[in-house]
Amino acid sequence: MNDVKTKAIEAFKAHFNAEPTMLSYAPGRVNIIGEHTDYNDGFVMPCAIKFGTAIAARKNGTDKMRVFAADVNGDTDEFTVTVDMDKHPDKLWSNYLRGVTMLIAKKGYKFEGLDLAICGNVPLGAGLSSSASLEVSFGNLISCAFGLNIDLQDIALIGQAAEAFIGCKCGIMDQTISACGKKDCALLIDCRSLEKTQVHIPEELEILIVNSNVKHQLVGGEYNERREQCENAAKVLGVKALRDATMDMLNAKKAELDDVTYRRARHVITEDDRTLAAVDAFTKGDLKRLAELMYASHCSMRDDFEITVPEIDGLVEIIREAIGENAAVRMTGGGFGGSVVAVLKPEKVEAVKAAIDAKYEAISGRKATIIETHAFDGATFIAL
Repeated sequence: MNDVKTKAIEAFKAHFNAEPTMLSYAPGRVNIIGEHTDYNDGFVMPCAIKFGTAIAARKNGTDKMRVFAADVNGDTDEFTVTVDMDKHPDKLWSNYLRGVTMLIAKKGYKFEGLDLAICGNVPLGAGLSSSASLEVSFGNLISCAFGLNIDLQDIALIGQAAEAFIGCKCGIMDQTISACGKKDCALLIDCRSLEKTQVHIPEELEILIVNSNVKHQLVGGEYNERREQCENAAKVLGVKALRDATMDMLNAKKAELDDVTYRRARHVITEDDRTLAAVDAFTKGDLKRLAELMYASHCSMRDDFEITVPEIDGLVEIIREAIGENAAVRMTGGGFGGSVVAVLKPEKVEAVKAAIDAKYEAISGRKATIIETHAFDGATFIAL
């Protein structure tokens, strides 16, 4: 049992003075390629990581969820299982739970109250989907605790809807990989059909996540603004979503689009192409091609989608220089801070760490946090 699961169990015992009877867990994720394509019905390729959210629980025989958040200064909250659009103004973390509870109840499922202790070790604000991890872990807990048998993909959809309840109209990628991740594989997710294809990550490659420690916040207006710009472009092009567009179609309508909207659409259309090409590169173990695709993705996020920040751009260049040839690196996540992901051979890891330690603080005024990971399984539930 990993450390965060043990911490959740111990936190439950200490707070509720009782033994938990069940444990739910869901991981965070890193997206290898395919950024801001999910809400455009496109393609993404994330994998689940070694960090996640654990919830120790037991039924309490009431209609209330009584929640202890060990990682949020020991904060607590309490709400009924029939909560209806009842957001707590001062508790962002528990509003995710309120949203999940409300949405499961609205689907007609019957369940009762739980006592919960939550522990997570996904770095907050790092672009690694701490909120999706929380939503999926909690939704799967309710499903399993009360025998609701909600499919994991449906749990993911409930988590996505909970984000909208909070105020972020995100795509389905984060919750899907948290729920359905597979060990040693990235998942190519078709965000329209929700078809998932396992993409084996070669054993000789490491995944390195570098948290810039510039925290991002997707509930802010920039994320929703990008989504609206993409939707506007799709309308001009006469397609349901930008997933259906091609560069020829976009260029034919360029005169009808302002420059910003054109560039937003160009990012999404080319990013879908890069993501599908990356599947082939992984399958063939072609690190040179993967490096080309990942850096092109970063440049597109920087120049066309305008979601990187100087610290992230600098971090990418530090890592590229340290790896040298075949540097597969890019920003990952929603943007405006967060993390960088690199796919590299193990013998390059120490050189990258040394370069970051030597150079990043000088350009950013802060230190980076380096995480070595592999691809892990998605959501799990066990009776204790």
